[in-house]
Amino acid sequence: FVSSQVEILDWETKKQLCFLDKVEPNATIREIRLMFHKLYPRWYPSRQSIKLDPKGKSLRDEEILQHLPVGTTATLYFKDLGPQIGWTTVFLIEYTGPLFIYFVFYFRMTFVYGLDERFTSSPHPVVNLACICHSFHYIKRLIETLFVHRFSRGTMPLRNIVKNCLYYWGFAAWLAYYINHPLYTPPSYGKKQINFAVIMFLLCEAGNFSIHVALSDLRRNGSKTRKIPYPTKNPFTWLFFFVSCPNYTYEVGTWISFTIMTQCVPVGLFTLLCFIQMTIWAKDKHCTYLREFKDYPSHRMPIIPFLL
Repeated sequence: FVSSQVEILDWETKKQLCFLDKVEPNATIREIRLMFHKLYPRWYPSRQSIKLDPKGKSLRDEEILQHLPVGTTATLYFKDLGPQIGWTTVFLIEYTGPLFIYFVFYFRMTFVYGLDERFTSSPHPVVNLACICHSFHYIKRLIETLFVHRFSRGTMPLRNIVKNCLYYWGFAAWLAYYINHPLYTPPSYGKKQINFAVIMFLLCEAGNFSIHVALSDLRRNGSKTRKIPYPTKNPFTWLFFFVSCPNYTYEVGTWISFTIMTQCVPVGLFTLLCFIQMTIWAKDKHCTYLREFKDYPSHRMPIIPFLL
């Protein structure tokens, strides 16, 4: 049916918030958000969740009114998502923190380990190498945030930034404290273990970057249309043959290599938590691909080839 009227109700109380008359049938949800914003200036578009059902998923900006299962008067439900912050800003804050926090411990500030002059530098080269690798990882993330990533959603709830920063910043401090501690002991197998870990680290970082570039290329010219990612000529992207989210596979590989390099228990625990969280994200994205694309490759797994 062609819709020319839109009724917007509060998702919780079912109270009518507004009634939009003479809405074009080909109007998008984004345009409806803007109309609603004019009536309620405090609820800017990115703060709005517009749904067909109070308990359903939010409608995407590009969805068209006449393509939705509604009658001549469309009833939509509004939920306030709270104050929002842009994803670019979120990532810059999250990743800048660990970069500088690590240096506080690496340079052995007197308030961390004490005033003993023996504590001013480490005799172990792997400590310097770990600092270089850790810094490289987060500098790469900052560069990707500014020049590579394209976000399907522009914002996230402001309240989440505190939780995210506690996670990234807190773990950076915990790892750095032990790796740079005066009593730190180097890996059991010496240079062989360290060299193996460095090579693995660099390969995983290159792979992670390659996947992010490949995913970014799917959204050229500002397109928000979701597409199936496929391997390119870049060998690092060939992992797409086997998994839906190789960026997470490489990310976990990066932290496994950092764990091997430093042979530090806190790093291992952080790696384990990363793996659990990224497996959850990968499974969710994998299910989304299967739901949206009937021709999605059936042999792909979410994060680990042939297993998980």
